[in-house]
Amino acid sequence: MISIVYLPIFFALATGWLYLLTLFAPSIATGPSITTLKFPGSYEELQGLADLLGTYNSNHALYVLVLFSSAYLYKQTFAIPGSVFLNVLSGALFGVWRGFFLTCTLSALGASLCYTLSKLCGRHHVECYFPDRMQLLQQKVQKNKHHLLYWLLFLRLFPMTPNWFLNIASPILDVPLHLFFISVFIGLMPYNFICVQAGSILSEVKSINDILSWHTMGKLIVAASVALLPSLLIKKKTTDD
Repeated sequence: MISIVYLPIFFALATGWLYLLTLFAPSIATGPSITTLKFPGSYEELQGLADLLGTYNSNHALYVLVLFSSAYLYKQTFAIPGSVFLNVLSGALFGVWRGFFLTCTLSALGASLCYTLSKLCGRHHVECYFPDRMQLLQQKVQKNKHHLLYWLLFLRLFPMTPNWFLNIASPILDVPLHLFFISVFIGLMPYNFICVQAGSILSEVKSINDILSWHTMGKLIVAASVALLPSLLIKKKTTDD
């Protein structure tokens, strides 16, 4: 295990990479510069960012993919809140199915990087600052060790513990990385699908009437129905065991 003093160094390097991506962005004929880019914190900022990156995406699709993936991994790796906006943005930029697969993959990769950082330099601090939570989770891991993957999936689908805490606690609880990755990839599918579906609708919305249309509401109902199915199956399996 390496010292936690290295964590700010990793953070600075990752931040520097994002800065370089915006600094050397390809030029476009019209529209605002991408150097003014920032993480969205509201619906209005999200719409503006979707419009800006949509303009870039028309002629510089690979650049937008690298920029989006880097920003997503940055947030996930360092447990920075607000990834929901990036999930929605993914649907607006890449469409439902490409955006869905991309967010599922990036969620699992980013969470795995957070897992790795915690394993390398966070054990002592996590155990020191969250002793009660860690003890409870340790008991749950031991109780469910024979069907650990199903239990991990259940935690992701029905989050009684925040995802960020599961990410930093799992390596300390000796949860294998491959099971951790699978549980994040599959377990966050319903959440990611709904967010990406909302993003694909965001790219179509022009006014409040569009949001309240039967067509839009129908798409959201279908998305919610699809998302609930795996949740119910996992819950039944966990209850049976």
